[in-house]
Formats: sequence, C-alpha cells, structure tokens
Amino acid sequence: MTGPDRSGDRAPGDELTHLDEAGNARMVDVGDKPITRRRAVARARVAMTPETARRLADGDLPKGDALPVVRLAAIQAAKFTPTLVPLCHQVAVTSIEVDVSVDVATGTATITCTAHALDRTGVEMEAMTGASVGALALYDLVKAVQRDVEVVSVRLLAKSGGRSGDWRAADLD
Repeated sequence: MTGPDRSGDRAPGDELTHLDEAGNARMVDVGDKPITRRRAVARARVAMTPETARRLADGDLPKGDALPVVRLAAIQAAKFTPTLVPLCHQVAVTSIEVDVSVDVATGTATITCTAHALDRTGVEMEAMTGASVGALALYDLVKAVQRDVEVVSVRLLAKSGGRSGDWRAADLD
C-alpha cells in the first residue's frame, strides 16, 4: 500500500529519493558521492513570560542553571540523530556548537545549533535535531515555573557543502 499521490507537489524531474519503485521507504545510497566538508545551522525559539526568561537567564530555576544542560542536550541529540530519525545516515560529525541566548524583555530563548561533518551527506538533520531537543530540554527545566512555555519554531538557517552547494534562508539576508 502506498501513500497519496503527491506528484503535484514536486517540480518536473524531481524524484522521491527515499522511496523505492514500489513506494516503500528506503535509505538512499550515498556511497558514490564524494566526501566533502558539511555544515548546517538550525535554530529553535522558545516563548515564555519575561519573568520566566529572567529566571532562566539568572540561573534561578528550581532545577538550577538550565543553560549548560540545554547545550549538552542539544549536542547529545545531534549525535543521536540517525537513531531518532529513521532514514538519516550515520554522519561523521566533527563538531557541534550550541549557543543559547535569552531575551528577557521579549521572553524568548533561542537555541542555535551548528553541526559540522566530513562526509557524503549533509548535517541539516543533526543541526535541527540538536536545536529541537535543546528546546525540549529547556521546556523541561522551566516547566516548574511556567507550564505554558511554547516551542514556537524550529528551522534550518543555512547549510554548506555537497553537490547542492551553499544555501541560506532568504529572509536572513
């Protein structure tokens, strides 16, 4: 049994690389692709009250200083991406950088995860998984003071390397 026909959602000549001829999910063979340096940057934003953001920034939460824990959660999640996302390849990640910033005035925390690799396929999913899980860890650490904290966005900001070259979100220019 295959899913609905979504051919109208694709440009002419595009193929669904993660489906075999019978429509079954498959892992793409990247064995013939050259190894290149890869980089991807993703961001997650978390909305809360300014008071919660102040407590987060000050390290004044019931579970202690959340920011180091959020960074570690993002790094760990990025490393485990192929375990969490079924069709992702195991990528030779060379580094993961995580920045967590808190804007007390707007009640916003931003988790930015940058993944680097030397491999045949990109690290977009590693960067996005890191940012996502960092945001979830942040929620876990602030929920004792505010239950309605919201992860408002997770998105890829930029990527480089590989056949498709460099890409940057248009609204960032």
